[in-house]
Amino acid sequence: MFSVSSVTIVLMGVAGSGKSTVLKRMRERWGWPSAEGDEFHPASNVAKMSSGQPLNDEDRWPWLNALAAWIGAREKAGDNCVLTCSALKRAYRDVLRDGHPSVRFVQLVAAPDTLQARVEQRPAHYMPASLLGAQLATLEPLQADEPGMVASTEKSPDHVIDDIEAWLELRALAGT
Repeated sequence: MFSVSSVTIVLMGVAGSGKSTVLKRMRERWGWPSAEGDEFHPASNVAKMSSGQPLNDEDRWPWLNALAAWIGAREKAGDNCVLTCSALKRAYRDVLRDGHPSVRFVQLVAAPDTLQARVEQRPAHYMPASLLGAQLATLEPLQADEPGMVASTEKSPDHVIDDIEAWLELRALAGT
């Protein structure tokens, strides 16, 4: 599909931005190895979020390091892969990128009312809708010097994936 070597797509964004939905469709469409970043949270993080408390940086470092190790293992195997991770701050994204040249971020965005409605409708998720505001306040949008793109999930997952594919093809053609 792409003329690049190993690529790791990190689907990033706040709760309700569509990370899991886009990942599910990418799995079906591309068949790449993939992982839900939420599954890497230690039990203490899940308990904290479940109780309505936002995570702090100290809570996130072990989680981010586990995700970075997963990325490293996929790179070593030469796999293209997809991972979901909120990656709200540049420092968090730097942990995922450090030593991993394959990493490309796709910041998924939607209108705040859309995000709120999605989070309120999620069945049995440990993160309550009340934490969306804290995530929005913490979010440092993807910067121009970071390897990535922004995609609106106000469109269907297939349209989002079409946009990602077009972006990857352009990067491959440009040799970046």
